[in-house]
Amino acid sequence: MKKLFLAAAALLAATLVPLTAAQAQAPAQATTATPDTLVRQISTEVLDSVKADKAIQGGDTAKILALVDTKVMPSVNFEVATRSAVGPKWREATPEQRSKLQTEFKTLLVRLYAGALTQIRDQTVEITRTQPVANSTQVVVQSEVRGKGEPIKLDYRLDKFGEAWKIIDVNVGGIWLVQSYRSQFQQVLSGGGGVDALIARLVEQNKSGATGTKS
Repeated sequence: MKKLFLAAAALLAATLVPLTAAQAQAPAQATTATPDTLVRQISTEVLDSVKADKAIQGGDTAKILALVDTKVMPSVNFEVATRSAVGPKWREATPEQRSKLQTEFKTLLVRLYAGALTQIRDQTVEITRTQPVANSTQVVVQSEVRGKGEPIKLDYRLDKFGEAWKIIDVNVGGIWLVQSYRSQFQQVLSGGGGVDALIARLVEQNKSGATGTKS
């Protein structure tokens, strides 16, 4: 059960890592894929790539980042996810602070999925339902990661930006990732140090978790 949960967490975190600088400058990929088709394609490609690459299974961070950059990034709006996690204080942040927040948030997520991807072996993903979010343009695509033991529910929240659907949050085991981090971030932001204090906390957490990470 633990391994299956980690595999689901790997897919969850992989969908929320920000664009590289090169991708940010590249033209956006136009897509008319429906939300469920998009999630199915991303999930399947990530799982298949991990199963076929022993280096990723061994926790090779460079390989993991390359996988996410090529398979996931065109379908994620990470700025929206980070802004949501930070909350109202995002409006007070300078462009430099916003950039640092996204960079450190990325590193935090890398730590989460670098270890989790090593647990993927024979899991599959099945889309179970797609439903609109009331009073918004968003939809939630519900899926299950299946393997040995009970399946893990893994839901994606998407919104439409122009003609393309983008992932903005993921729910695993009943917990929305961005919302969960927002609760943690608010404790720091309300302590009086503001955005700089949150950046410093993220930097500290990432440094403490760097030991043993492959690159």
